[in-house]
Amino acid sequence: MLHRTIENGTALAPDLVVEQVSVSAGKTRIVQDLSFHAKAGEVLAIIGPSGSGKTTLMKAMTGELPYSGGITLAGLEVGGLSPEVLAAMRGVLPQASQISFPLNVAEVVGLGLTSSRRERTFRARRIAEALAKVGLSGFEGRSYQELSGGEQQRVQLARVLCQVWDPLPQEGLPHWLFLDEPVSSLDIKHQVQIMQLAADYAKRGGGVVAVMHDLNLTAAFADQVLVMQGGRRLAFGARDEVMQAELLSKAYDFPLEILTRPGGRRPVIVPMDNG
Repeated sequence: MLHRTIENGTALAPDLVVEQVSVSAGKTRIVQDLSFHAKAGEVLAIIGPSGSGKTTLMKAMTGELPYSGGITLAGLEVGGLSPEVLAAMRGVLPQASQISFPLNVAEVVGLGLTSSRRERTFRARRIAEALAKVGLSGFEGRSYQELSGGEQQRVQLARVLCQVWDPLPQEGLPHWLFLDEPVSSLDIKHQVQIMQLAADYAKRGGGVVAVMHDLNLTAAFADQVLVMQGGRRLAFGARDEVMQAELLSKAYDFPLEILTRPGGRRPVIVPMDNG
């Protein structure tokens, strides 16, 4: 369906463009007049204090919430796309995923495979590859309900990877990963592993948009950073331009400082010592 749209003459580009977007819940405006441009091949991190509208913006960008303004992915207005076309373009990892049925891990991960990819050998191989990427090799037969919260989160990421496996298909436009707090339930080892996976996906040509709470992981893995405050854009730009103590302190209404480590390694963001 996406390729038919291309053949019908729509000019497509690989990027995500958000222009003057507002999102409301009832009479309450959650996101207001927000604009930015994210490029495939990069990791965009969206940061800001709790309640600043990050998840609401994410849901608008993935077609889950109505919005005013414009959100285009590959030159197509997200709000006008069918679920089938959206599913072919991007995978979405929400903050939490509820599964009530007694499925095993392989069955959950396999939900990310399209109907055209049901051949048994291919299916089993792809599920195993996806689980290996998230550090869960051999978990195929485990009950999903019996896993820890962090393990369930990684299973869901494996499902999303199955949906948009190739970051840059040989024919077509880049795929996108939209990740809402992808490391919130993970220990430090698996936080880094998942962020490395996201960075690799972008390096191979895909687009990655991640809502993040950990500022140090943001500083380590993001290429671009969008800072939100009160539903608005406070700052947007290259990581090193945005991750500045004064700006971050303003965003979080709390004094922060950035410590520079020797050897040119990534800086560390810490609360300011007022003692």
